[in-house]
Amino acid sequence: MTAQSGFSSENLERIPRFLEAKVADGELPGALTLIWRRGRLAHHSLVGLSDIARGTAMRSDAIFRIYSMTKPVTLVALLMLLEQGRIALDDAVTRYIPGFANLRLADGSAPSRAMTVLDLARHTAGFTYGFHNRTPIDALYRQQKIGEFDTEGGLKAMMAALEKLPLEYSPGEAWIYSVATDVLGYLVEMVSAQNYADFVRESILTPLKMTDTDFWVPPAKQGRFTACYVQKDKLELFDDAQTSPWFQPPKLESGGGGLVGTAGDYLRFARMLLNKGELDGVRLLKPETVALMTCNHLPGGKEIADLSPASDAFNESGYRGIGFGLGVAVTLDPARVGIPGSAGEFAWGGMASTSFFVDPQEEMAVVFMTQVITDTARRVKLRRELRTLVYDAMTERFG
Repeated sequence: MTAQSGFSSENLERIPRFLEAKVADGELPGALTLIWRRGRLAHHSLVGLSDIARGTAMRSDAIFRIYSMTKPVTLVALLMLLEQGRIALDDAVTRYIPGFANLRLADGSAPSRAMTVLDLARHTAGFTYGFHNRTPIDALYRQQKIGEFDTEGGLKAMMAALEKLPLEYSPGEAWIYSVATDVLGYLVEMVSAQNYADFVRESILTPLKMTDTDFWVPPAKQGRFTACYVQKDKLELFDDAQTSPWFQPPKLESGGGGLVGTAGDYLRFARMLLNKGELDGVRLLKPETVALMTCNHLPGGKEIADLSPASDAFNESGYRGIGFGLGVAVTLDPARVGIPGSAGEFAWGGMASTSFFVDPQEEMAVVFMTQVITDTARRVKLRRELRTLVYDAMTERFG
């Protein structure tokens, strides 16, 4: 199998050994890695535990909080509506949320231009996240609990709250990871005249047979749910696997971070993108739309590093040599990224250190699952190390 996929089986075994060392050092509870290449599964490995306190071994069908890996799913929903001519990237957001016409900057002045759907999709809208802990506006997001899953009134109430908060900057002037994708989820509701989560279930999850992915974990599947940890001096429990709030449907179904699911399910989503919008005879997007999604949309063709106001700002991909498409980071220059890879790779990850990347040149999709919340530097370093091991295991390169 590995030879047909262009890999050395011996070198692929370095991946679980590397992750086992991370588990032994107390950096990860456990992990699951899947590599798809040349139309077949080339690697599948499990290490460690899904629940440390109970000694539960990691399993192939474990259910993970994928947090911001929800964002590419939301973008696919948006792009499906774009293909139908029901929304456009250059539409003003006020067309769908009239209250955003009153948005102002922190000094009370009006933004230099209108916010577009494209700004939302590429994180240049001017919004932020409360967890950035950088500015007084971040603090306002925390105080008002913007985007939290228990928000009464759901996405509509979140939009009403955002209408009253200042923007961090004028649209298009900077790249800040933000609640913008939740706003896109609301636009999906407005345009489709269907609940956002229902649209995702009916138009993406069900056609792709992502049967274990949803916005909550029903009783029949709760035994497969993983515990989630936070990295401090050691791993500390963040969310228990048996008493989790994910066991109830959320009041706010977040387009930016609301999904839970299995590695196998997400691999199906990644394979659909690798196959230019189609999987097992089901087409969600046209090839041209996937190409649009996965090219760099930052103003002037810039990198994230050029537009991020802080070098240590929260990010799921790193900065140098990397641009941003519609919901995914895009490799522009592997030399500047500084690890093996291909121009045109696209990727993203989640707050609990989950990640995926797709390399069209190498006909490859990789999904990595674990459950530990840590700082940006550690999370990005782990992903860079894993990606290096994947490319090191190749015996044949196409790119």
